[in-house]
Order: sequence, then C-alpha cells, then structure tokens
Amino acid sequence: MTSLEDIPVTQLKGVGEALAGKLAKLGISSLQDLLFHLPHRYEDRTRVIPMGQLRIGDVAVVEGEVMKADLVMGRRRSLQVTLRDDTGFLVMRFFHFTAAQKAQLAEGVRVRCFGEVRPGRAGYEFYHPEYQVNPAPMPPPGQATLTPVYPLTEGIQQPRVRSLCRQALTYLDRYPIHDWLPPELLAEYQLPGITEAVQLVHAPPADAPVHLLMAGRHPAQQRLVMEELLAHQLSLLQVRQQIQRREALPLLPAGDLVERFLDHLPFTLTRAQRQVVAEIRQDLSQPVPMLRLVQGDVGSGKTVVAAMAALQAIGAGAQVALMAPTEILAEQHYQNFRDWFSPLGLTLAWLSGKIKGRARHQALEAVRTGAASVVIGTHALFQEEVAFDRLALVIIDEQHRFGVHQRLALREKGVGGGLAPHQLIMTATPIPRTLAMSAYADLDTSVIDELPPGRQPIETIVVPDTRRDDVIERVRRACREGRQAYWVCTLIEESEALQCQAAEVTAGELAERLPELKVGLVHGRLKAQEKARVMDEFKSGTLDLLVATTVIEVGVDVANASLIIIENPERLGLAQLHQLRGRVGRGSQASYCVLLYHPPLSANGRARLQALRDSQDGFVIAEKDLEIRGPGEVLGTRQTGMMQFRLADFERDKGWIETVRDMAPRLMADHRATGALIRRWLGENIRYGDV
Repeated sequence: MTSLEDIPVTQLKGVGEALAGKLAKLGISSLQDLLFHLPHRYEDRTRVIPMGQLRIGDVAVVEGEVMKADLVMGRRRSLQVTLRDDTGFLVMRFFHFTAAQKAQLAEGVRVRCFGEVRPGRAGYEFYHPEYQVNPAPMPPPGQATLTPVYPLTEGIQQPRVRSLCRQALTYLDRYPIHDWLPPELLAEYQLPGITEAVQLVHAPPADAPVHLLMAGRHPAQQRLVMEELLAHQLSLLQVRQQIQRREALPLLPAGDLVERFLDHLPFTLTRAQRQVVAEIRQDLSQPVPMLRLVQGDVGSGKTVVAAMAALQAIGAGAQVALMAPTEILAEQHYQNFRDWFSPLGLTLAWLSGKIKGRARHQALEAVRTGAASVVIGTHALFQEEVAFDRLALVIIDEQHRFGVHQRLALREKGVGGGLAPHQLIMTATPIPRTLAMSAYADLDTSVIDELPPGRQPIETIVVPDTRRDDVIERVRRACREGRQAYWVCTLIEESEALQCQAAEVTAGELAERLPELKVGLVHGRLKAQEKARVMDEFKSGTLDLLVATTVIEVGVDVANASLIIIENPERLGLAQLHQLRGRVGRGSQASYCVLLYHPPLSANGRARLQALRDSQDGFVIAEKDLEIRGPGEVLGTRQTGMMQFRLADFERDKGWIETVRDMAPRLMADHRATGALIRRWLGENIRYGDV
C-alpha cells in the first residue's frame, strides 16, 4: 500500500529538479519528510497595524498606498518603496529586486506587507518584507489564522515552503500518516492522533488557542514533541543494542596491579570513587561491552577511577586506549598515567597528530605488538594505520567533544576485530539529569559526587574591567607570597588567530607591568613541544603567572595555583567558566576566581555570573546553564549534530523526558515501529548503527 513515505516531493506542482535539490538539503525527499518539516514558530498576521503606531522591533502587518518607488544608489543599490496610510508612512527596502518588481510597485498601487520595523535613512523601514499587491480584504476577526514560520535553506523562501506544505496536506485524506504509538498511550496523555496533530500544526484553525500555539504548548505540538523525543531515545537505545549484540572479552580482576597502585597513591579514595570503581569492575567482568558514563565535578578524581579500570583490563591480559579531545589534555593524561604505571613496570605509548617519523613508527609498532599496555592520544587513535594487539577497553575523556560516530569507530579495533571493546566515558561537565537521560540514553551513568578531603572552596569575585589595575595588583601580591596565578583571555566566536593574538598582547602587557614576575604564555597555535615546555615550567614553579586562552579549560592540575582571572567571562557558558575556575583550589590554600567582565552586562549575563558566584556545585551550575542556553551549548554539540530537535525544546519539554524514557524500552520490541519512528524524525542524519 502506498504511503506518504513513498511519494516523492516532485509529485507536487512546481517542484522540478532544481527545487527538489534544495529541499534535499533540508532532508526533504518525500511528502512525509515535507509534512515533518515543522514550523518552529508562528507569526500573528491577523491584524493590520496603523503605521503611526509602529515602534522599532515590532513585527507587524501594514497596508497602504505606494507614494513613490525610487532606485537609491548608496553603498549598495536598493529599491526604496514609500507606503502611506491615514496615520503615517513606512519604507519597504529591497537590495535584491527585478525590473518587473519595480514596475509592479508603481505609485498609487495598494500594498499589504509584513516585516520587522527597523530604523532607516527615511524613517521606519521593512527590509525585504513579504508583500501582496492589491490584496484581498483581511478575513474578519475570528476567521484569521496564525502564519507558520519554517526552517529554511539557501534559495527557498517562506512563501514557497508554506505553499508546498499546503499542497502536501491535501494528500492526507487519501494517505493518512501511520500512527506508530499505541492508542491506549495517546488516551492516557489525552493526545491527538498523528495525522490530526500534523494538520493542526501546519494550518492552525482560526479558533485555535493562539497563546498555546505561540508558546509551543498546544496538545498537537506536544504530541509531536513527545514523538520526537521518543525517536531520539529509540535511536540511542538502538545504538546500545547493536553494540551489546557483539561479545566483549570479560576482564576478570586478576593479579595485584590495583593493590600496588593504591599503595603508591598519596591519598585514599573517597566513598564516591570506591562506589564507581565497584560498578565498573562489575561491568568489565561481563561478556557484553560496558557502556558507562562517569560524571564528576572538576577535581573529583575521575582519572584515578579510569586508571583502576585500565589496571583491571591489563591484569586480564588486554590493552587499553585512552582518548582525549585536545593535545594538552591527552598529554596531561599521558604524564599522569606514566607517573602511576611506570613503577608497576607497565609500558605506555603516546599518539597524537603531531608525533611524526621514527617516534610515530615506534609507537605504532608498540601498539600493534602489544608491547604498550596503554595507548594515550587524541582522535589520532581513530586512524586506520593504528592497529591494536588486544584492545578490550576504550576510555574516552570529555565525550561531548566527540560525535557518537567517532566513539563507535573505535569499537571496530577491538580484540581480533570480532569482540567489541568495553567503553568508559568520562566528563567533567556535569550534565543535568534530564539531559543525561536523553542525550546519553545509550550509556549507564555513574556520578562521583564528592570532592577529595582537604580541597578548599573557591571564592568567586565579579569585577568590571574598569578595575583592571586593582586586579593586576592583586596578582602581584599573590605571586609575591609564593603562589601562582592564571590569566585567561577569551575571544569566543572570533578566529583562533585573534584569540592567540589577544593572549600574546595581554602576556606582553602583564610582563611589562609586573617586571618582577616570570610570565608564560600558552595558546592553541603553539607547537606541542613549546606548549609542554611552558606547562612544565608553570607546574615546576619556574613561572609565576600563566597567560592562556581557554585551552587550559580541562585537565591542567597545578596545586600551587590559587588565583585565576578570567577576562570577558560574559562570552562563555557557565559550564566552561566552572571548568576554568576548577584550575585553582587544587591545593590546601584559599583560592580565588576573578571574573573580569566588560560593562554593561545584559540581564542574562548578570544572571549567569551571579549563578557562578552563588554555587560551587557543577550540577547546580549545569542546570542553570541548561535553563539559560539550551542543550546544544551545554553538551558542546553544536559541532556534533546531536540534539538538533525540530520541535522539542529541552527546557520547555523536559517534563516528557522520564515518560519517554520509560516508554522507549516497551516500543523497542516492535522493530517496525522503532525503525519507522527513527526514520521519520532523524531521517538519514544519524545512522549510528552503520558506523
């Protein structure tokens, strides 16, 4: 039986090869794809606003007569069309226009247009508004409907998408959308069927509650939100199933490596660390691959937990790979593991993109033959030429910097290519519970929720950059007393080159103003050896002050550093600021974080810096970050393409998360429904299982 999935968009009037190609960029090839290309908001075009009542920033419909249409030759040529009604006038400005358009907008013609009011040379202006010439009368109140606004791609405008969606809706009488959710479930939550929900969202009836639609809380929208969240959950559970269908090597605790390691440690494990170690030990002993996420706040001792997991694998005769997102963090891990494991007689290999020639050849050989028990590196570990002898455990730090695809690529390197390696994923970015339940549905989660004894709380101070001189004086006093300090330069959204330049300028200025101090500089463009040399000098106490970009965000551990200054903190997310702040407070002395902001602060910026002052708890801060900035930013996944929802909004819809999590395993039993829902909502974007 034909379904909407089988009908190509080229069946619609006006869709030729060129337009089909543009629609394909939006993931639209069938009528079902088009109907699930949902409006992300609505505009209220139900009333014409008198021009005299307009204010800058208003989004409104106006109607009037063309007074004149002029070609204006400024820096950019434009068509300037002046409209007037009984209360005032307004300019429509077009930078892209045709001769036919100019002729159409002749003096005396009646025009209705919709746009955002901006200040312009000739008074209030609309740039490239949508407009109609000689429009039909407005529908009477009570018959007008909201106008949907769709996500677009280059070369497609809103009117075209609206017209295609209206055409596609006419097919629903003959080809209703298949509803994969059980009727009893819909009844329980009083939700409409899928066809009814899709119709209403694309073409809200005149009597639909405007306030609910504008807020995304109409039952039809919520029906679609719930199904979208469910599809994401199912796709991750499918990943888990596919990985766990493969066998893993059971790594049974053997030998005395773990005991000897603990004897060498200068501290004892916290209760939380011991609990997580026990969970990992249990997972590693099974013949199915472990998939575990370990969350722990900055400085909670995740690396020690990872080291104990590695020793269990090595004790069982297997190899371990540890992967980190940056050279600095990977190198830090390498030094830590080498200090811990060398006394135990274990050999480590270090692989990064920067290791070349003979050193690289030797490292690859040590990995291939199994001479190296532990291999540490960046995403260079994914490369085809890296072959392992008996890889049975993969430890990934800061998972959200890697896509799921990358994580899955390493599984092909497991023992003999047939057994999947166990996976231990660590993050120091505390993830709010609801977000973890959805973004990491394929993983079991452990939390290290206490800091080692003796750690001092960090006092956070918020200071405007007009008091920069006082802050520099504070750095001088701290370093004179024998302590060390960081000065972090942030230029986010700018190029890396500008970021590095800002750090270089700041380092020069501070060296000049603090001649008695030794000042070092580290940024992303330094060669690996140079970076390592500067970091070693700072660790050994040769340098008093380290000027850095945000490359020091994760993993740098210097107990004597007790002061960190972060410039322009308003440009960073809370999770990242919390990470940076965690570079101090690692010793037993009182530590301070100075947030040197550039006034005036927005209300949003003020709320974020206040949240950081008020709390040391990474989870509290992460909840606040989620509330303010959304999941893509908290997870750092704008790059990885995860969590790109069409309709769901994490903060607004988090009430669905638990429901969806409980519902998903029941639906997994129905393979047809699972596959259809994942295809419907995620299309071909995420083919986790095929990686």
